[in-house]
Amino acid sequence: MSDAILTLSNVESAYGPVKAIRGVSLQVRKGEIATVLGANGAGKSTILKTVSGILDPRKGRIAFDGHDITARDPAHIVRLRLCHVPEGREVFPLLSVHDNLMMGAYTRADRDGVARDLETVLGYFPILKERARQPAGLLSGGQQQMLAISRALMADPRLILLDEPSLGLSPKLTKEIFEIVVRINRERGTTILLVEQNAQMALNAADHGYVLENGRIVMEDRCEVLREKDDIKEFYLGMKQAGVRAERRWKTKKNWR
Repeated sequence: MSDAILTLSNVESAYGPVKAIRGVSLQVRKGEIATVLGANGAGKSTILKTVSGILDPRKGRIAFDGHDITARDPAHIVRLRLCHVPEGREVFPLLSVHDNLMMGAYTRADRDGVARDLETVLGYFPILKERARQPAGLLSGGQQQMLAISRALMADPRLILLDEPSLGLSPKLTKEIFEIVVRINRERGTTILLVEQNAQMALNAADHGYVLENGRIVMEDRCEVLREKDDIKEFYLGMKQAGVRAERRWKTKKNWR
């Protein structure tokens, strides 16, 4: 894939003796949203941690925008404009919302660019402007997720690793977050690698998808194709079971007549 900005080649990572991902190979194209689907414990978050340098791979190679970043220090990777929004938000709770945002820009020296990006970010999430002087720890879970995404944007990233943005959020707020993620991708051209439990939202938002089971990629395709696969419908979208239950209810009701 000549236009890939991120490439993983046969990557393996482990926690002690336990292998979390096994021979994972995937590519993310410039300007797209790619998603990794899988059950809890499949290794989705481990992929992101390995890419961002939090976890060193045992095997394989990771390339970002022409740079070999295999087992590189996270600080080096961030300076290449690759940012990780971790599961659980991980904001600095005692710092103000504004200071959290400025922490995202700590690698940058272009003050005018930082000021422009701050204005843009607050346009995406106006509530953060209202709460700018408030400690981040006092924000709601949804507002903290907005802050975590905005903090990453302040680094002017070429690629964002976004881990479970819907975790703990209401369906309404989840929809709002995903709409803004898509806007960021379309308006800024920011490439996004998304890990998400909500398969329906992820497949609707993303361009290309990978399915991870027991640490291995078992399926990949364009999201519009994945949405129509029976296995995806059954195990990730719940459509097959729902259809079977509806058919059974209809037959039972028919027999009552």
